[in-house]
Amino acid sequence: MNSQATGHLRVSDAEREPVIERLQTAYAEGRLDHDEFDMRTHLAMTAKTRDELAVVLRDLAPPAKGMVPAGAETGEDRVLAALAHGLAIPTVFVGPLVLMLVSGKRSPYVRRHAAEAVNFQLTLLLVTIVTFGIGGVVYAVAWIASAVAAIMALAGADFRYPWTLRPVK
Repeated sequence: MNSQATGHLRVSDAEREPVIERLQTAYAEGRLDHDEFDMRTHLAMTAKTRDELAVVLRDLAPPAKGMVPAGAETGEDRVLAALAHGLAIPTVFVGPLVLMLVSGKRSPYVRRHAAEAVNFQLTLLLVTIVTFGIGGVVYAVAWIASAVAAIMALAGADFRYPWTLRPVK
């Protein structure tokens, strides 16, 4: 059977699952924004043929060879990533920034988490300044978000804070 003929075959849920996982990985890596992730997930779930399913991933490059596969981070990496989120509570963005500069060179996992914590704290600081201090109330919620992010980092998962400016990559 040639590839053109197989492209018109109907897809099963088992064929959709790896596509959804690849979209989740691309979203966690920052290759897709939230709206695009939602749209592509919907398209993958409603695709009827292999051709329709292939369109969802067409412009997403496969993971580069030599990159550390997800889940290959060490326990120390996970603890440092969790610490980056936890340090943000008492030090605002200074603690995560120091961790990003010191340990981020050694571990891409720690760098991703520390950069996310720095970006989140800078966004909160900007909101507080723009609202003349009223935005400081949001810091109470930030502690909860930082705790959730730390737990996710310990579990070896990526975490992205919602509604966050991301000037630090």
